Amino acid sequence: MPPYEEIASPAELHADCQAVSRRLQAAAVQATRPAPSIHFDEQPRELPKRDIQISEAAQRLANALHLHLD
Repeated sequence: MPPYEEIASPAELHADCQAVSRRLQAAAVQATRPAPSIHFDEQPRELPKRDIQISEAAQRLANALHLHLD
């Protein structure tokens, strides 16, 4: 592309600038939030663990590798 060729229309360039401005405003809001607490008593308590499903294919592979998943 020659250097004098227009990359996009002015309307597209304006829309891109508005999108960047919105993202910068969102980033500024996130950057000014207070940091999360590092105190132990303010941390969330025990959270329930998710169930992990082991498929038959994974079990066959584990057994073939002697990784017995029960």
